[in-house]
Amino acid sequence: MKTTEPPAPVPAESSAAVAKAGAPAGAPSRKTKEGGALNVFSHGILIIWAIMVVMPLVWAVMTSFKSDGAIFSSPWALPDKLHFDNWSRAWTDAHMSDYFVNTVLVVGGSLVGTLVLGSMAAYVLARFDFPGNRFIYYLFVGGMSFPVMLALVPLFYVVNNMGLLNTIHGLILVYIAYSLPFTVFFLTAFFRTLPASVAEAAFVDGASHTRTFFQIMLPMAKPGLISVGIFNFLGQWNQYMLPTVLNTDPDKHVLTQGLVQLAVSQGYKGDWSGLFAGLVMAMLPVLAAYIIFQRQVVQGLTAGALK
Repeated sequence: MKTTEPPAPVPAESSAAVAKAGAPAGAPSRKTKEGGALNVFSHGILIIWAIMVVMPLVWAVMTSFKSDGAIFSSPWALPDKLHFDNWSRAWTDAHMSDYFVNTVLVVGGSLVGTLVLGSMAAYVLARFDFPGNRFIYYLFVGGMSFPVMLALVPLFYVVNNMGLLNTIHGLILVYIAYSLPFTVFFLTAFFRTLPASVAEAAFVDGASHTRTFFQIMLPMAKPGLISVGIFNFLGQWNQYMLPTVLNTDPDKHVLTQGLVQLAVSQGYKGDWSGLFAGLVMAMLPVLAAYIIFQRQVVQGLTAGALK
């Protein structure tokens, strides 16, 4: 009696190849159709979002070159004539030049101090093991969740008792303390991605910890420094609550305070074109900083994931 052996099982790769060969040529797969529809939908959402973000900016720039009458009679039309006197009037008569200089001094000093102190603290927390390391790290992380509104009253008295109220350097110190938690949190994760072999080689060659940090590790962390620097710059440049509480001297107002003062005065003067010119002046440095460093920001955010 002859026995028949059962057919050998067909490998999964062969069955998939047969199924693929049996499909009609040029027919798109189901996954391709779904992916194409999802791409169209996502691109449509991104286009709508870009229009919602860009249009107010374009309208503000366009309005800053109009006359007061044209702003109300034809708000959506292009200016019939470029009124550059709006910008000169806002820069001189509205004292936007003084506010701009004060803002540059405050933000520049606080940004440098935040990056230097934050990078040093983050490097120690990321590279050295010592008792209390994680406790100090979580203190900085907890500082990110503490709302600054709750600290305004005690902060006012602390700054006043130190004799730093209504001063530029006092506002710089407050900005540094306000920005340090996020800076340390961001840079600690970034320093952990850097290769430890480079620092070990520097120690073998006789370099000190200070020289290793400033000449080797800090240049390697440049993408992360630029990324966190841009975030701090945006937050400090647009800060309004802290200067309002700690800086009541009109001669030392920053741009946000100057814009509010200019907007309030419009009820009596009606200089709306000057108000929009001042608004664009305050907005341009932020846009320029992001446009110039946008590639470095993306590199800094993705460096940890790629390594």
